[in-house]
Amino acid sequence: MCSQCNRTKSNKDNADFRDDLEMESDPNCPLCLDNVKGRIVDDLDSVIAIKDKYPVTPGHLLILTKRHTPDFFTMTSKERRDAEDLLRILQKRISDNDQQVTGFNVGINNGVSAGQTIMHVHIHLIPRRDGDTPNPRGGVRGVIPDKMDYPIE
Repeated sequence: MCSQCNRTKSNKDNADFRDDLEMESDPNCPLCLDNVKGRIVDDLDSVIAIKDKYPVTPGHLLILTKRHTPDFFTMTSKERRDAEDLLRILQKRISDNDQQVTGFNVGINNGVSAGQTIMHVHIHLIPRRDGDTPNPRGGVRGVIPDKMDYPIE
């Protein structure tokens, strides 16, 4: 970027200054837009939501970027904002339609060592219901089972 554009951009990433993000796609990626079109439940500008193929609980959704990008840290500012807005919309819709839902897990696996198996960013929105697991204490800490329980201070 030229110095004037760089000053104008402030703390935004330079991808935010492209008029249209190139809709990069990987035909071999199971979460790229062309491969999930029949599963889309909602759409918000640069992101979509689909039903998880292997839901943890009923109503488990994935929020995906339309553009192929591997993880949260490669998302543009706009994609992150759109994803957050869509998460809020879907959380409200699920809560309004299912009074048994009393909580949510929101999670992103970034990298193989963190459990990511498909290298296309996807954010899990998992509705939780009282009693859906014997001891939910620790929540996402359960990815390392010995760390799930911890002392209350």
